[in-house]
Amino acid sequence: MPWLVRKAMSQLYPRTEELPGAEDCDLEGFLRKFKRETTPLMWAGVTAGALAYHASPALTVKVPLPAFMLPRGLADKHAHRVATTDFYLLRQAILLVKLPAGMLWGGHPEVRRKLGLEPLAADPGTWRTT
Repeated sequence: MPWLVRKAMSQLYPRTEELPGAEDCDLEGFLRKFKRETTPLMWAGVTAGALAYHASPALTVKVPLPAFMLPRGLADKHAHRVATTDFYLLRQAILLVKLPAGMLWGGHPEVRRKLGLEPLAADPGTWRTT
């Protein structure tokens, strides 16, 4: 399942000529840490959202393939359409994948530099209770 989550996040935050994508931001390390530190329910939601993402191209781009098999152009269309669909439950499932991916991508120093933002301070690790 982590492979499906990783692939969904990579397609939702793709690399462009101007900006790195989620896959360029140590996505593998982030997912290991996220899975270790999040609740089982949140990880289940992220996994379910990734499954919904990969299962829904027939609804968004009318191609009966999983999203991980789509060519780049169709994957981009699918990512946009599934994230903005009027089908609320599907859109919310995709949000469960986009939220942690956005945390990774938006906090990455290279992304912040290219957007003209200061790097974030190191995580103080103070919220943890265990």
